[in-house]
Amino acid sequence: MRIAVLDDDNNLLELVCTILNAAGHTTHPFLSGKEMLHQLRRESYDMLILDWQVPDLSGTEILHWVREKLSPTLPVLFMTSRSGEDDIVAGLAAGADDYMIKPIRRSEMVARVQALLRRAYPTQAASEHLQFGIYKFETRAGRVSVNEVPVEMTQKEFDLALLLFRNLGRPLSRAYILEAVWSRDVDIPSRTMDTHISRVRSKLELRPENGYRLAPVYSYGYRLEQMTPE
Repeated sequence: MRIAVLDDDNNLLELVCTILNAAGHTTHPFLSGKEMLHQLRRESYDMLILDWQVPDLSGTEILHWVREKLSPTLPVLFMTSRSGEDDIVAGLAAGADDYMIKPIRRSEMVARVQALLRRAYPTQAASEHLQFGIYKFETRAGRVSVNEVPVEMTQKEFDLALLLFRNLGRPLSRAYILEAVWSRDVDIPSRTMDTHISRVRSKLELRPENGYRLAPVYSYGYRLEQMTPE
């Protein structure tokens, strides 16, 4: 999962990122609240971890913006050095899903993050069979079928299609898709992603009459939309 982490203490920021990277996530560290907000306007993340007390822009201010502008189900964990009940209640009331009191403990951090991610993304669980209308994914075998008819796809095409269906209705930035499907091979030509998007749209016949539409999001990325019957 792609997790953005905000803390103005560089040592703590590095610790949190090291813990989560070791747990298999990809972290994006921010020392400045304004810098994080700038990126939130341009990029998509699976989860946010916010230090409550950042000098230039507080975790509270960022959280208010996130809840107003982004998905209401985006999980947010806040970290605070203040253990007073009023502070914690205020953080949760502002829209945070959970909190941790510093100093950070490795096992607790991983457990809380995993619990929030499982709740926010239930279809990301390691199920071998996922059904979305006429589309059926066999995740372990890397196979997909439409109306029970198998569709020939490369591994990257399958990974891309599965990513889109698992994030139905959610705009995904180009950087997010690149990281999720091509891992750290960031040197691939920019047209490669667009070519794969086109192939997935064509092979899976992603059009309104089949219940789904794969649409570009201008200057951002792509979104797979589920169409409602008229």
